[in-house]
Amino acid sequence: MKILLTSGPTRQYLDPVRFISNASSGTMGRELAQAAIDRNHEVIVVSGPVKVSYPSEAEVISVETTEGMLEACLREFPFCDGLIGAAAPCDYRPVSVSNQKIRKTGEPIDLRLVETEDIVATLGQQKRADQWTLGFALETEDAHFRAITKLQKKLCDAVVVNGPSAIDSNTNSIEIVNHAGEIILALSGSKMDVAEAIILYVEEHLAK
Repeated sequence: MKILLTSGPTRQYLDPVRFISNASSGTMGRELAQAAIDRNHEVIVVSGPVKVSYPSEAEVISVETTEGMLEACLREFPFCDGLIGAAAPCDYRPVSVSNQKIRKTGEPIDLRLVETEDIVATLGQQKRADQWTLGFALETEDAHFRAITKLQKKLCDAVVVNGPSAIDSNTNSIEIVNHAGEIILALSGSKMDVAEAIILYVEEHLAK
């Protein structure tokens, strides 16, 4: 099986030196890549800026912005069996980006943002009948309800739900919710243990 895996954060620049981002470390993506490789799968990782090192056996495509991540995924997805969308791409980008560093003036500045394209939803719309998509949903409230909403909106086959405690941590607590809104698996442990369970779920429930 050939798996496309997104991992890490993205950056949306305000000027040449400042950007909007988040605290995603890419650790979950790295462990998912390793777990998939250990099960003899081929892995393409599309990763935002991270400090973690991905397995040498994986093909790694480094990107910076949400637009760059989407472009790489659109290029690679047709040649893959499925997608694991573990990245935390920026949901918003500035309406305008300054060509020069924004100088302090002592006055407030207004920052207008617009939504970026949803990577998992875009690929979900384009997937063939023989492809699958597994999304991730990091939620701080109403996690199960919001996961089901995301699952339907993004046209995922299943969603992995976790919380903010997973950010930059070596452990994770997840639930896998299927298309019927059922919790198929609930697990807490090291990210490696969680990654192995996710890959097994993909093999048993999503792979055609």
